[in-house]
Amino acid sequence: MKNYLRWGELMKTIFVVDDNTINLLTAKEVLSDQYKVITLLSASIMFEFLDNVIPDLILLDIMMPELDGFGALKRLRADKRYAKIPVIFLTSKSDADTEALGFEMGVVDFISKPFSGPVLLNRIKAHLHMESIIHIRTEQLQQKTELLTQQTEILTQRTEQLLRLQNSMTSVLANMVEQRDKLTGNHIERTAAYLNFLLAIMYDKEIYFDEIKDWNVELTVSAARLHDLGKIVVSDSILNKREKLTEDEFNIIKTHTSEGEKIIDGIIRETGDEDFLYSAKLFAGYHHEKWDGTGYPRGLKGLDIPLQGRVMAIADVYDALVSERPYKKAFTHDEAVEIIKTGRGTQFDPIIVDVFIEVSDLFREVALCR
Repeated sequence: MKNYLRWGELMKTIFVVDDNTINLLTAKEVLSDQYKVITLLSASIMFEFLDNVIPDLILLDIMMPELDGFGALKRLRADKRYAKIPVIFLTSKSDADTEALGFEMGVVDFISKPFSGPVLLNRIKAHLHMESIIHIRTEQLQQKTELLTQQTEILTQRTEQLLRLQNSMTSVLANMVEQRDKLTGNHIERTAAYLNFLLAIMYDKEIYFDEIKDWNVELTVSAARLHDLGKIVVSDSILNKREKLTEDEFNIIKTHTSEGEKIIDGIIRETGDEDFLYSAKLFAGYHHEKWDGTGYPRGLKGLDIPLQGRVMAIADVYDALVSERPYKKAFTHDEAVEIIKTGRGTQFDPIIVDVFIEVSDLFREVALCR
């Protein structure tokens, strides 16, 4: 009984196309024990069979009347249904130009006529085995690609869930601060919006780009919402005092920067989320530092102040200026802009002040929506 399994597949089909009946009979005799062989006297007949049977390999004579091997090969390669069928040329004419043209058109091999049975069989085995390996490798690659796609989708979903959870926790903590500090009213959301405008221009113009190029803007803006987290430890009587603070009371208020750092440090120790929380810690601890070194809590100067603190300083001060307090009236937008301009190079990073001036009209729109 014939063996109908080859390399894990059903018995493969071979078309032998030649106008010489002796060549067809010889090929069938050599190959029929291991392959399903269909012999065809012309390329035209071959294309009629192709409408119903797609072979695994075609042995194609070059010198045939009407449609020769090259013409048939060109037609095969032009049809997407047949373009990938491996073709071996059978030829009694072996020269460099013929072989070069054949390989250029996509033939996989040449077998000289009259052909030797063992040579014919071994050549076909080699090509079909290679096709099987390629097919298996392609399937394996497709399976791995599909698995990788599924894993990527799962990772993306988990990342989105984590981001939503992170934003939710940030909002809860920020709202706790705002509910206690009844005088600032949505200060946290407005400063986050201001910060977003500043960072967008800084990215666009590559300002401090070595520092911000790796920042995730969404996460950075979310982290900025925790800049006043330390106010949780300040008493209500001081936080909501309607009269001007005494010096001692102001000194207590100033501790919200270092207290915020301590709280966030504690969260980092528990969760290990370094990127988001480390950025939040810098916003909390440095947004009251001043460019000339007269700020708090550390009295840092110039570029020694982390960039998070230098950017937040402008957003924070602008919002304080245009907001009404029991002890002061709100400045107009134009007045606030002039005050920040005056602080260029003393209270604020001069480069970031220039960015602020460029987007100040956007600040006005946010402030009007209070």
